[in-house]
Amino acid sequence: MSALFSHYRLHTAATVLKNGGVVSHPTEAVWGLACLPDNRKAVEKIWELKSRDPAKGVLLICDDVRRLAPLLDGLPEDVRNTLAASWPGPNTWVIPDQQWAPVWVRGIHQSVAVRVTDHPLAAALCKAANSCLVSTSANPAGREPARTQHEAQAYFAKGVDYYLSGACGDLGQPTTIRDALSGKILRGS
Repeated sequence: MSALFSHYRLHTAATVLKNGGVVSHPTEAVWGLACLPDNRKAVEKIWELKSRDPAKGVLLICDDVRRLAPLLDGLPEDVRNTLAASWPGPNTWVIPDQQWAPVWVRGIHQSVAVRVTDHPLAAALCKAANSCLVSTSANPAGREPARTQHEAQAYFAKGVDYYLSGACGDLGQPTTIRDALSGKILRGS
């Protein structure tokens, strides 16, 4: 793939996101669905595509920890250091939040799950969109997450506005999710 083509695809995907669309893309382990977190209609479209309960909330991925500064500032220094040491990487942390993330991102929770991704294409998409992104696995509720673009397209067909071609990372399972304050594992190894 040429750099020009890659830049074009990223620009196209970012434009779709900025226009309120949903993009499917590879992540560390599985294909994901992404949208801008401040666009409620786009988040609602993801819930509809997945048949997902909005009360569960969705997680956010970022390309740079600095995008999370307003959320992290209220945490104890040792917690901030632990999070910073784990990023970028396949580590998702649930952080107390009552105002930074929109309620349609948090669901019924007073917290938000965030990850600074080390997947090159996912990080580049965040950078191109100049935003953290809603990120959730590309699968209808109760089904296995898509691990290829073909599988994502089989699940969602034209319901997704753009498929950003690429390969998933080497992680064999979705990222581990931990509570930032307790360190307790909520999902994964």
